[in-house]
Amino acid sequence: MAPSPESNLVAHARRELTIIGEDRDTIDGLLKVVQAFADMGHSGASAHFASLYLDKLLRYQPLSDLTDNPDEWIDRHAEGLSSTPCWQSARNSEAFSDDGGKTYTLLSEREVSGDMAVTPLHHSKVLPQAEENQ
Repeated sequence: MAPSPESNLVAHARRELTIIGEDRDTIDGLLKVVQAFADMGHSGASAHFASLYLDKLLRYQPLSDLTDNPDEWIDRHAEGLSSTPCWQSARNSEAFSDDGGKTYTLLSEREVSGDMAVTPLHHSKVLPQAEENQ
């Protein structure tokens, strides 16, 4: 049985990676990912959303708002990694909180602002509390 012809998306990826001078191993690896994406059979609209999700997932970014769920926050003070109360998001490694995840700052915004006093403070999505005596 003859191998199936290369899809337009894979051919495009191969051409673009070759133009920028990527090495053979990198091209082969990335083409496997592109082929897997092509094999999913997306339409134009679904491919757009799937690629947005994939981009975020590959950069370890969350797909939805961070929440105040304690399971989403790692207590770095309890681990001895901080001398003051400090939690790091398990879903977004650049998010840090000093109140257990109710509010947080992002490292990238701290670096841009250059001053903690003007770094934006984000509010986590508040999850509804489960009723205690159900």
